[in-house]
Amino acid sequence: MQLMSEKSTAGGGLRERKKRATRAALTEAAIRLAAEHGAEKVTVEAISAAAGVSVRTFFNYFDTRDDVFVLTDAEAGARIRRALLDAPPALTPLEALQGALAAELAEAEHHHDLWRLHAEVLRATPHLLVRLLGAHAADETELAEAIAARIRPDTAPEPPAPPEAASPTEATAPTEATAPAASDEDRRKELDLYPRLLAAVAVTALRISVEHWCARPDERAVRDVFRETFALLAAGLPAPPGPPTTHHSHRSKEMS
Repeated sequence: MQLMSEKSTAGGGLRERKKRATRAALTEAAIRLAAEHGAEKVTVEAISAAAGVSVRTFFNYFDTRDDVFVLTDAEAGARIRRALLDAPPALTPLEALQGALAAELAEAEHHHDLWRLHAEVLRATPHLLVRLLGAHAADETELAEAIAARIRPDTAPEPPAPPEAASPTEATAPTEATAPAASDEDRRKELDLYPRLLAAVAVTALRISVEHWCARPDERAVRDVFRETFALLAAGLPAPPGPPTTHHSHRSKEMS
């Protein structure tokens, strides 16, 4: 799950910061309304009014009402991939990926309530959860491509250009010379096992870290849960120490 954080709205020029802030306001309004009334009963008009913008503005950011619950931070994946590729070469792929993901969690503790509400909305609305899983699968493919590019820059498949790279005309009216975009399935087939596995494991580790923290926010900071999760991965997921056994001691007392 990805929610707009203070960090994600801080970068860029004034115009970009305003756009990110508006997107974040729409997302928060939608989640809070859905948590109170149920996602199916929340309209675009209600979301827009709660965020203090027009319906037209809503559709500048989201194509459909459901998108506001699923595409909460469309730029997060791009930030993670760029941080991964820019990480120091001495870091292992797992270490570089941990650092890239950790940067996205830096402000998460300030948004614990919203993360929890978003999870509740998704659990209560199965079709939104299915859509989110599909979006995560696409993000995972792009992340695997970035991992492959970091490991073997000369042989890795080239990730697709971000949506901003193409104009609306170019995006909606391909010419005969334009090759059709490869599907997610075709792109995954081009990847080696390691990048796909690392991307899948890392995405799952991030999700479990956040879910564990959301359930027990008073125990530890989310960054500490995240660090422990990746430390366990780096160590090969060793079995945790079990409680001391007393079976043999009881038998010894009985035999004496």
